Amino acid sequence: MEAIVYEEFGGPEVLRHTTGVAVPEPGPGEVRVRVKAVGVNPVDWKRRYGWVEEFYPTTFPAVPGLEFAGTVDALGEGVEGAEGSGDGFPGLAVGDEVIGWTKTGAYAEYAIAGIIAPKPAELSWEAAASLPVAGETAQRVLDLIGVREGETLFLHGAAGVVGSVAVQLAVAAGITVVGSASESNHAYLRELGAIPVAYGEGLAERVRAAAPDGVHAVFDAAGHGVLPVAIELLGGEGAADKRRIATIAATDAAEHGIAFSGVTAAPDVVRAGLTAQARQAVEGTLTVRIADTLPLKEAARAQELSESGHMRGKLVLLP
Repeated sequence: MEAIVYEEFGGPEVLRHTTGVAVPEPGPGEVRVRVKAVGVNPVDWKRRYGWVEEFYPTTFPAVPGLEFAGTVDALGEGVEGAEGSGDGFPGLAVGDEVIGWTKTGAYAEYAIAGIIAPKPAELSWEAAASLPVAGETAQRVLDLIGVREGETLFLHGAAGVVGSVAVQLAVAAGITVVGSASESNHAYLRELGAIPVAYGEGLAERVRAAAPDGVHAVFDAAGHGVLPVAIELLGGEGAADKRRIATIAATDAAEHGIAFSGVTAAPDVVRAGLTAQARQAVEGTLTVRIADTLPLKEAARAQELSESGHMRGKLVLLP
């Protein structure tokens, strides 16, 4: 089958496009999917560099990619007709359209699924493949910091894929969102219902001006040294409730006593959340901006673009 493989850590050049990878066989309780679209995420190139082994240990040769949209291709023993069987699977039939995560890597024609949910027929393959990682991450962090209706959230990196999904989920829950982004993305954030502020020196003052009654929680989706600002906004060192600050981007989180959220929730929680978000996407109340689609063989280029940090939206690969 067609796939992208790498056999050592390194830059984009270690990614190799091949048609010689064996099609994976589903074991007991497993599901094989035919991949129709793949979402490209920063964690893909961070894994390629070997930077996130704590969360995603690598066995070479490795196929990159976490999230996909596709069709059920084969069912392992114990899956067919068994509602809730397997690791996060609902009752399935061959041919069902699904979205979710893979165990064996999504940059391939076929993969063994991890946690999956039904894909609404009205949702395009590209849009569906853009949901799992961003949607699960956004909801997990919002839950972790306990932000509630009537409170104000500061979201650093609000125009990114995860950030923009988190803005939409928070606004829908009655939360006021102050979001940092480059000025070129401020109009986009306003469309999503957030109050935009610019990056850079003086960020804390701009957030305070946008939220004169104060900030109750902070979601860092961008990194770049913002954690001291987050602590300051919640009252300063010694006063801030650091349980209400979380990051998915700052590698120095532990030094500040801040939670780094990098592990997915329980399968049933993840599946229920993805099912709901897919329905929201069909209804138009949750959107992921897609920057570009590329053929699978251009995976190295896609990861380069993702790593550049200049893409305005999600990159999607099409096997």
